[in-house]
Amino acid sequence: MELPRRATTGLLIIPDPHAAATPPGHRLEGYTDQVLDKLAHALNLAAENDLLPVILGDLFHWPRENPNTLLVRLIELFRPHKPYTLVGNHDKYQARFTADTSLAVLDAAGVVELLDKPGPFLRIETPTGQAVLGASPDATPIPLSFDRAPGVRTVWLTHHNISFPDFKDRFQHIRAIPGVDWVINGHIHRPQPSVTVKGTTWANPGNITRLSFTRRSMERVPAVSVWRPGCAELEKWPLRHLPFNQVFPDADFPPEEQNIPQTESRFLQGLERLAMRRTAEGAGLMEFLQANLNPENPETALIWELYREVTHAQNLE
Repeated sequence: MELPRRATTGLLIIPDPHAAATPPGHRLEGYTDQVLDKLAHALNLAAENDLLPVILGDLFHWPRENPNTLLVRLIELFRPHKPYTLVGNHDKYQARFTADTSLAVLDAAGVVELLDKPGPFLRIETPTGQAVLGASPDATPIPLSFDRAPGVRTVWLTHHNISFPDFKDRFQHIRAIPGVDWVINGHIHRPQPSVTVKGTTWANPGNITRLSFTRRSMERVPAVSVWRPGCAELEKWPLRHLPFNQVFPDADFPPEEQNIPQTESRFLQGLERLAMRRTAEGAGLMEFLQANLNPENPETALIWELYREVTHAQNLE
């Protein structure tokens, strides 16, 4: 299939804005204006530098029932730019992206280039070379390999739990992907150092919206990232933002859990999401287990044995 083509100088990466009309977590009043101001700044930077704006999922904090005032403001903001927008887990309702979600409204309004299916979606031509862009929205596969033409770079945009240095317990392991030069991930809000495995560089630039009331969040500068063919690292561009003490309460930080694996809680949360959309034949459960079980964990064999007993499955390979 011939991919659409666009001329540009590169990508402007905007991870996880979490737009909302009501401040989430510990955030103070004014949250909506602050997030939209960051988005406006990012989109203007993209336009001024001839970069394609890409939102790495979780445009919204809540998937639906956002007030019309927020949707209208986003439609007006996005209309001149039409950013490529990956579907994140917060953009889905009951683990599904459906027509009743707020992101679907923006898609119907024609103000986003929606990335809701896995696979390559665009070929770009830049002063430093050509590249193919691919996407893996939330809960969709990241490719094992990609067949590309000689001399063409490949960038894959993802929204996944990936085992970056601070998150070794995450389910998606970092690995070499033949034919893919870069994997640029949203979802994990804490910025991570890039990791390169046999020619594939995995990057996690961190969200643009501070949501955690922690010392680490206080020390962080919200920023977008720039990717261009041939770059060795993402280039960070700070966004306009208020001081930490103007967006979070004047209070002591809550106790922080140190080095406590969160695998079990995330696994249970995933099972809860799966239960909302269970299938009679157990196929959804099999896909979930294949995506999330670590074969190196001792309990994995027992879980598969229980799966076979419940569903009468014979082969899982």
